[in-house]
Amino acid sequence: MSVALVLGLGSLAGAIALLTVAVAARTPATNADVAVPAEPQARSERRNRASDAAELPPLLGRLKQVAARLAPGGYGQNLQRRLDLAGNPPAWPAARVLAFKGIGLVMGGLAGLVLALHGGITLLLWPAVGAVIGFFLPDIAVRNAGEKRQIELQRALPDAIDMMTICVEAGLGFDAALARVARNLEGPVAAECARLLQEMQFGKSRTEALRALVDRTDVRELRTFVSSLIQATEFGISIASVLREQSKEMRVRRRQRAEEKAQKLPVKILIPLITCLLPAMFVVILGPAVINIVHTLGHLNH
Repeated sequence: MSVALVLGLGSLAGAIALLTVAVAARTPATNADVAVPAEPQARSERRNRASDAAELPPLLGRLKQVAARLAPGGYGQNLQRRLDLAGNPPAWPAARVLAFKGIGLVMGGLAGLVLALHGGITLLLWPAVGAVIGFFLPDIAVRNAGEKRQIELQRALPDAIDMMTICVEAGLGFDAALARVARNLEGPVAAECARLLQEMQFGKSRTEALRALVDRTDVRELRTFVSSLIQATEFGISIASVLREQSKEMRVRRRQRAEEKAQKLPVKILIPLITCLLPAMFVVILGPAVINIVHTLGHLNH
């Protein structure tokens, strides 16, 4: 493969990368920047996805169609589920993720083609491997974002329930306690509480809003908490007592998770210890003795 062809492929890959950065930079304004009237979150997300799909440049639109054709059946629902777990980032709707899958397919194939300079069977192998890796990279990024968000939600949930308990026992209603959590805390818990309040303000019952909260998260403790709240609402049980018991249980579970991680730590350290530290210790301790033995045997042979 000639140098001119390699440079041409590199230039094409660089142009696609610049286009990718330019499209990613076109993020919609957040509520902190522009004051917009409140609307149901689900309707807002559908509107954002539709407008984003319409605003895609022609090249990205074609790449999105290619990625959609190569994706397996039911991929759209799975992708939207993973985006829900990731908090539905405004800059990454489903249409843009599909477009970036197409970009990864093309750029991965070009990178593999540049690596396959020696010809032979690698001329076909490396582009295929690069295309597959580039095609699945956006999925990996979305999945990682969702897992990190669920971990943050699990960690912050006990503190949020403690604050709800204090607010309800101080005389506030459950909705006011949710508003206080959404206003005073940060992160996924505050965002979910704000969305829960928003959905109730726009006509959903408390039970429906809580079940929608469970559907867009994947935290076992949150499912248990929501089930307790729904039962308390349906059977007329005091919300304060439910929150108090759930707060105690959440603290116990958090302590148990910490103890479990502490018990797993020696097992996790064992493999790096065996593979990295022990060989170096053997070299340092036994190295001089081996050198002396070799010298001694050499003198005996002479």
